[in-house]
Amino acid sequence: MTDPVAATHLHESEPGVSRLIVLSDGIYAIAMTLLVINVAIPAHLDDTAFHKALRDALPNLGAFALSFTLIAGFWRDHRRILTALPTETAIVTRLILIGLGLVALLPFPTTLLAEYASQPETVALYAGAMATIHAVHATLLLLTQHQVHPSPASSAAVARRRFTAQLGSSVLIFGLSIPLAFVNAEAAMWFWLTLIPAHVVLRNYPRRLPPQ
Repeated sequence: MTDPVAATHLHESEPGVSRLIVLSDGIYAIAMTLLVINVAIPAHLDDTAFHKALRDALPNLGAFALSFTLIAGFWRDHRRILTALPTETAIVTRLILIGLGLVALLPFPTTLLAEYASQPETVALYAGAMATIHAVHATLLLLTQHQVHPSPASSAAVARRRFTAQLGSSVLIFGLSIPLAFVNAEAAMWFWLTLIPAHVVLRNYPRRLPPQ
């Protein structure tokens, strides 16, 4: 969206934005690392106990893979938003810190999902955290749209609106899965897969950009 070289020079004169990027990268790295703590098998097991422990570890591996993929997406989106910001404002900083706090908390609902995926409260908590982080990112994009791309007809502005729509679809899907979890927790988790076609459709629509 923004030329990386230009963004680099911009942040040399905007230490506030640069510090936010460094802080964000650190928190995302820690959150990703903490996800793997619960993926472990005790030492010195006999064959029967080892294979049982290996089977028992599969839910932890699945939860790790899911959360790592989503956090990696959050990090990519976060970098995309921050590198386009021309300046730091108080409201933007507060929103970023709220989002980072939620990201730092994600190892907790991830552990719950691995151990208690059949419990509706667990699925609802996980979906709620995901919906809230996506909502923070979408709000950041909406608040800074005119600041970053003053011309609404520019290709970059249109791409940014598509990006916002994708985040909005994530908020909607995770949000809808919260009440669904109390009806059928497994169905709520399968419902998360609708994120894939939703993002594909929104990324490619509309194909023709408005005239500049």
